[in-house]
Amino acid sequence: MDGAIVNPITAILLMALVTYLTRAVPMAFFRREIGSPYVKAFFRYMPFAVLGALTFPDIFTAAGSVVSSTAGCAVAVLLALRGKSMIFVTVSAIVTVYAVGLIF
Repeated sequence: MDGAIVNPITAILLMALVTYLTRAVPMAFFRREIGSPYVKAFFRYMPFAVLGALTFPDIFTAAGSVVSSTAGCAVAVLLALRGKSMIFVTVSAIVTVYAVGLIF
């Protein structure tokens, strides 16, 4: 096989394996319902924490300008903390990045 094809296939297989293991291993070891509220809260918030850790560094480089990216991030955080809907937060952040990008 060509080297250019082997690497993506290997990467996809490894990602599938890791994804499967992170779901199958807890089911194999935890047969009973988890009673601890702390452990339940941990599992409830873990996907959001992982998503944030994966996407947050890219926020500041995605728009091509650190200034406009920081402004958009600040608007998104402030609106989210005020309990606005996800659509409103997203559209507001995009408009802010665009507007600040036009200015700077």
